[in-house]
Amino acid sequence: MAHIPDGILSAPVLVGGAVVAAAGLAFGLRRLDDRAIPKVAILSAAFFAGSLIAVPVGPSSVHLLFAGLMGIMLGPATFLAVAIALLLQALLFGFGGLTTLGVNMVNIALPGVLLAAVLGPAIRSTKSAGVRLALAGLVGGLSVLGTGGLVALSIWLSSPDYTPVAAVLLATYVPLAIGEAFVTATVVTFLARIQPDALRWAQT
Repeated sequence: MAHIPDGILSAPVLVGGAVVAAAGLAFGLRRLDDRAIPKVAILSAAFFAGSLIAVPVGPSSVHLLFAGLMGIMLGPATFLAVAIALLLQALLFGFGGLTTLGVNMVNIALPGVLLAAVLGPAIRSTKSAGVRLALAGLVGGLSVLGTGGLVALSIWLSSPDYTPVAAVLLATYVPLAIGEAFVTATVVTFLARIQPDALRWAQT
């Protein structure tokens, strides 16, 4: 449940999430290269489609996030890709909510952006396919766990009564992290072989 619906989070959490989301979105837009807009649109569409397919895990459900992959390929522009997809999902399908848009954006985009900022340069520069595979998988998997942690934290900060729910939600992200690690590593390895420039951040 990366899409937190309206009516659950407290006002301070909503405001804090909106502020961080606005800052991330402004930073990504300010440095976005116009030539990279098609790449942002493609990855936003991939996130939009992938997150519509929910897989039941215990009392909750999970879906592909592609946060690590977007972080590696887009950098801060990941905030833009996630914002567009989340807004359309909220308006068209009622997934998540409009008041929680900022929090959901931060929860999904921020881990991928931060991890890619740290490990992305090594992924792009290494000559070893094995090292690239491992690092890309690490970004993909840890991004999901980061999202799970932020979702649980958002819920817990809103009310300590949600602590059991937050713990269960966090546990459901573990199998997704494994799957995302595999997907991210596979895609990054493929792109590094046929189109290395696709792994460069979509920034000026």
